[in-house]
Amino acid sequence: MIRLGAKNGFRNAQASVIAPTGTIGLAMSCDTTGLEPDLALVKFKKLVGGGSMQIVNGTVPQALRRMGYQPEQIEAIVAHIADNGNVIDAPGLKAEHYEVFDCAMGERSISAMGHVRMMAAIQPWISGALSKTVNLPETATVEDVEEVYFEAWKLGVKALAIYRDNCKVGQPLSAKTKDKEKEAVTAKAEETIRTAVEKVVEYRPVRKRLPKGRPGITTSFTVGGAEGYMTANSYPDDGLGEVFLKMSKQGSTLAGMMDAFSIAVSVGLQYGVPLETYVSKFTNMRFEPAGMTDDPDVRMAQSIVDYIFRRLALDFLPFETRSALGIHSADERQRHLDTGSYEPSFEADGVDSESLAQSAPVQPEPLRAVAAPRESAEKPAPATAHTSAELVEMQLGISADAPLCFSCGTKMQRAGSCYICEGCGSTSGCS
Repeated sequence: MIRLGAKNGFRNAQASVIAPTGTIGLAMSCDTTGLEPDLALVKFKKLVGGGSMQIVNGTVPQALRRMGYQPEQIEAIVAHIADNGNVIDAPGLKAEHYEVFDCAMGERSISAMGHVRMMAAIQPWISGALSKTVNLPETATVEDVEEVYFEAWKLGVKALAIYRDNCKVGQPLSAKTKDKEKEAVTAKAEETIRTAVEKVVEYRPVRKRLPKGRPGITTSFTVGGAEGYMTANSYPDDGLGEVFLKMSKQGSTLAGMMDAFSIAVSVGLQYGVPLETYVSKFTNMRFEPAGMTDDPDVRMAQSIVDYIFRRLALDFLPFETRSALGIHSADERQRHLDTGSYEPSFEADGVDSESLAQSAPVQPEPLRAVAAPRESAEKPAPATAHTSAELVEMQLGISADAPLCFSCGTKMQRAGSCYICEGCGSTSGCS
C-alpha cells in the first residue's frame, strides 16, 4: 500500500486509527475497548428487533479482587451495583476507591474535560482521528459545548464527537440512574396517602338477582300479523326484574334477536337500570312488523319493540311516570274524553249520605245546596295539564309522540290520520 501510495499519491489514508468498537467489543466479550470508558457499570442496550438487554460490567469483581477485597465483600459490592447502578455507599467499599469505577455516565461520571484530555494524551501516537465520544450530562449547556471544542482544539485533537445524554428519542445505550425528581414526587404521594382521612370508595353496580320463585305475567300479542309471547317476571316488592320474548320458530333470526334483546334488557334491569329509561328509549321506534295489535290498551304499534315497552309501562310503571311518557290505558283515554283528565277519579261510593245530612247544619234554603252539584256535574271542569307533554299537546295541538319531520327535523302535527310539518309542509304520506 505504501509503494502504491508513493507512486500514485494519497488522497485520504490512515496508517493507524482507533475504530469504533462498541458492537465489536460485545462480540469480543469485552466491556470496553481502546480509550473509551464504560458508559456505566449497569447499562441497557436497545435491540433492533425491539426490546432491550441489560449489560453488567464484568471486570468489577476482578478489580476488587486485585485491590484486596474478600470474596464476601466482593459479592456484597457487586449486588449493590446491580441494584443501584453505581458504587456509592456500597457495603465494605472504601471511599478512596470510588474513582476507580467512574464511568462516562451515571452518579459518578467522568467530566467532559477528562474525555478531552484522554484523547489529547493518545492523539500524538495516532495518525488519524480517534473514535471516541465526549459524553455530556443531560444538564449540559451551549457554553459547556463551546468550552469542550475550544479545549480540544488547543490540545491538538483532530476530531471530536459530542453526545448529550437523552438528546435523542431512542439512544442505543442508557445508564441506570436515579430519578431524584420522581423519587421526591413518589415520597410526597406516599405521605399524602398516609395522612389522608377520607377513603374514596368507587361505586360499582351490583346485580340483584330474582328469587327462585318470582311472580310473573305472560302476555300474548299480535303486531301487524306477527304473533308473540312476553313473560315479565318481577321482584316480590321491587318492580320488574326480567323479560322473556318468544317470537317465530326456534332457530330463526327473529327468535334469536328477541332472545338476545330480552337477555340484555333483563341484565340491565337487574343491575339497576330504571324501566322508565328503557321505555323512553324504545317507544316510538319504527320498523316492520308494525300496525294493528290485539291489545285494547295499545291499539297501534310502530314496531314490536314499541308495543313491548308500552305494555311493560302499563303493567309496571305508576300513573305519573306513564303520563309523563305519554302512555295511557284504554280506560284512561276514555276518561280523558269524558272528563278532560287522564287521572283516575276517586268517587265516594261508600259514604253514608244520611249521616252526613244529619251532621250538617240546618240551612234556610236546602234546595240550593242540592242544586249546586247538579249544575257542576252538567258542566265538566276544563282540562288541566299534569305533565309537560300534555301541556305541549294542549297549547300547540300536537301529539306528544308525533314523529319528527324527515326534511327539516321539526316535530310534526297530526292532521287527521297522518302528520304534517308546519315548518316545511312535508307530510308523512298523505296528500
